[in-house]
Amino acid sequence: MRLPRVISRSIATRLFLTAAALSSVVLLVASMFFTAYYRQEAEEIFERRLEVYLRAIVADVSESGQEGRTGPGQLGDPQFELPGSGWYWQITRMDDSAHEIKASRSLFAEKLPKLSDLGVPAGVGGSRRGDAQGPDGRRLRIVERVIDAGDTGIYLVQVAATTEEMEEQIGRFRFELTIAFAALAIALAGVVAFQVRFGLRPLRLLQRELVSIRRGERDRIANAYPNEIAPLADELNLLIGANRDILERARTQVGNLAHALKTPLSVMVNEADAAPSPLAVKINEQAGIMRDQISFYLDRARAAARGGALGAATQVAPCVDALLRTFTKIYGDRGVTFSGSVGAELKFLGERQDLEEMIGNLLDNAGKWAKREVILTILVQPSRQANRSELLVIIDDDGPGLAPPLRRQATERGRRLDETKPGSGLGLSIVVDLAAAYGGALDLGDSPRGGLRAQLKLPGF
Repeated sequence: MRLPRVISRSIATRLFLTAAALSSVVLLVASMFFTAYYRQEAEEIFERRLEVYLRAIVADVSESGQEGRTGPGQLGDPQFELPGSGWYWQITRMDDSAHEIKASRSLFAEKLPKLSDLGVPAGVGGSRRGDAQGPDGRRLRIVERVIDAGDTGIYLVQVAATTEEMEEQIGRFRFELTIAFAALAIALAGVVAFQVRFGLRPLRLLQRELVSIRRGERDRIANAYPNEIAPLADELNLLIGANRDILERARTQVGNLAHALKTPLSVMVNEADAAPSPLAVKINEQAGIMRDQISFYLDRARAAARGGALGAATQVAPCVDALLRTFTKIYGDRGVTFSGSVGAELKFLGERQDLEEMIGNLLDNAGKWAKREVILTILVQPSRQANRSELLVIIDDDGPGLAPPLRRQATERGRRLDETKPGSGLGLSIVVDLAAAYGGALDLGDSPRGGLRAQLKLPGF
């Protein structure tokens, strides 16, 4: 049987439900055992009591030879005096045709059924015991014995009692046992919940440490853990260290590659500039394209390396404030203003230069087309990943906007929809690739201010 998805994903729930189920089974079996044991003991005590009364009557009949002297006074139980009390005795003479009967007052002119007539076999000593329906329709437990009193005759001595009292006692015991076991079950559930919570506490602590590492608040797992979890923490530290080493080597190699490619290109351009000719013009044109391509793919490689880094976190507000001031100066001659609102506590889970490049490219693109203003807003929204949130960067301009069929083209590498505007056509495509490296996305839509709205989703907290 498969567990529901929510249950199967929770170790604490699985442990609690398993312990609760096993405890419930144990308590149920125990309650059934104790109830059965108590019933057996109650029935034995009940039958021993009947046997005592039977022996007392048999002894009286045997010794006195006068069955009439045998009465409830000698039994010492007032219930034999009360009509319909459910406790009866009866003595029947068997060796004469009249079958004279002497009975307790509680029987009140009624007769007890004979077990021998009901087919109950005789036991040791000729006694019988069994259940039968009494005079008032109630179930009776009857014990009887045939005794030979010599010259005075042969007698059938019977003692009977209703089992209602015994059943009531058993019912009370079952009810009290149920209450006690229910209280015990609740106590066990509390103990199990505490045990599970206490036992899994190191895992929660490990999770908090990993969250701190992801947020850049620490660089390794530092706490001491139980023997079962300590190897996992050590392996995670080794993994984090190996990740940093790999990323550092990747950055170094990317930097070396950039230097190795750009230097020969600069030499080629300088040589072409020294000897003007149609060939030199073509070389300069192709060298520019190569520079753009190298910059694009190097930025993409850097973004891929940084996007996989653990522990990188950037305060958003200082970065955005600097960009807004910069672009206000750049586009000040056109009268375009850049404004925005950012919470001081917001953080981006990534490198500062990547955040600057993504937001900077979007602000630059908006500034090229805006008439008067560009507004930046950053919101926090829940992420699809547990214990995480997303930064939603919204940039609105009041420019002419962009038709829906052209929005996808605008994010393609090197695609320029308007050659009159400066740029290489790589800005938005770099934003798309950088955002994808961090698990984010860029979406273009209509701005409430009439222009284009760029929505950038990035990991944050």
